[in-house]
Amino acid sequence: MQFKKVNWDMLGIVTSVVCAIHCALLPIILTSLPLFGIEIIHNRAFEFFMIFLAFVIGAFSLLRGYLYKHHQLKPLIVFSLGILFLLSKQIWHRWEIVLLIPAVILIVYGHLLNNKTCHYRHTTSNDTSGIMIPVDHLHQNAG
Repeated sequence: MQFKKVNWDMLGIVTSVVCAIHCALLPIILTSLPLFGIEIIHNRAFEFFMIFLAFVIGAFSLLRGYLYKHHQLKPLIVFSLGILFLLSKQIWHRWEIVLLIPAVILIVYGHLLNNKTCHYRHTTSNDTSGIMIPVDHLHQNAG
């Protein structure tokens, strides 16, 4: 049985978009949920869980890209700024949408940069001096 590789950047993008939909559209569309006893619109635990999930997936994805593929700080910086905006909306509730929009844009852009940079480095790296040396290649040269 063969498993497909997980594209952590795409998972991070999906998580960020789901968070944005929750924060921006749910209060507008589903205002009747509290009438039925369902309170997820401004549930702080759920919001912190979504921020934590976006951070963990993003940090894993971007650190892997940085350490093993491209060694570029730009995707990490862009992603970190997005997370800071996301956390700041929890502090300044009055500016929630104003802070949410750049947060999601920066997080998604950080993932896209990471994904693009990983693929660019992978396809243009013809030298064997980097980290991406196949193990079989080492055995062929040794024998």
